[in-house]
Amino acid sequence: MTEGTAEGRQFAFLLVDRFSMFSLAAAIDTFRSANRLLDRDFYRWITVSADGEAVMASNGLPIKVDYAVADLPAADILFVCVGLATEFPGKSKVLAALRSWGRQGRALGAIAAGSLLLAEAGQLDGHRCTIHWENRAGFKERFPEIECTGNVYEIDRKRYTCAGVTTSIDLMLEIVRADFGNGLVNEVANQFQHERVRSPIDRQRIGPERDLAGKSEKLQRIVALMAENLDEPFSAVELAKSAGLSVRQVERLFLRHLGMTPGRYYMRLRLERARELLRQTNMSILDVAIATGFTSHSYFAQSYRLQFGRPPSDERRTTY
Repeated sequence: MTEGTAEGRQFAFLLVDRFSMFSLAAAIDTFRSANRLLDRDFYRWITVSADGEAVMASNGLPIKVDYAVADLPAADILFVCVGLATEFPGKSKVLAALRSWGRQGRALGAIAAGSLLLAEAGQLDGHRCTIHWENRAGFKERFPEIECTGNVYEIDRKRYTCAGVTTSIDLMLEIVRADFGNGLVNEVANQFQHERVRSPIDRQRIGPERDLAGKSEKLQRIVALMAENLDEPFSAVELAKSAGLSVRQVERLFLRHLGMTPGRYYMRLRLERARELLRQTNMSILDVAIATGFTSHSYFAQSYRLQFGRPPSDERRTTY
């Protein structure tokens, strides 16, 4: 899977302003723990920034790095680590480095929102990827030609992407598995009290899925259909038919498990998607309304205010 030798592997982590410390630590500590259990430094890692200067993490801690991106030595995979901001000092240098790395046929990876930078650099064209669920709506609007799944991680040839946070562990464990098999993977997972090693087909628990663990499969099927059809919402009859139920049965299912009607739940999903688009893209408010199934600007604004206690225009004046 990776390009190292029997003597070991080296990975580079390219940090940008306000990157996710948790995601970086989860990735690196997976390799550190593997080394400890192997009783040798098989895995090595270096940190890089646009200019070699320290980078501020999203939690406010400054992190010193080993190299400027122009001086980056050989590595099996160059991972770009992104958190809250995709605009940052030295971005042009970072994008140029990613393009250069890709032109040389080298492996590239992304942690959390890093897939946005890989895509912007043209390094995900023709590849499957994933991204943190908060960024997926904006990613799909901006790069509709790229297949961006909702899975915890994706490996497509020489492109390694994950949703960040604890999914960083799962992606790095898959690299360890390719090198040393399931035995070492399970030992590392046990060290972290990582309850279950997830596979690429495991989906992130995003949006509606956080409400549904252990609940009716038919309910999950309907909610999944809702989540995939926000721009042209399905009717109550169509939703019921998809699960082989009557409209009344679907209503009882939602009230019992989620405490609201199907229509109210569907509206919440659409408004949550609208908020993601307002925060992550430069789409006009009208375009956001249309993308989430509203045909009236005024009805969208009214519904948004009822859901979130503020007009959609306020999202554009807030920094996250």
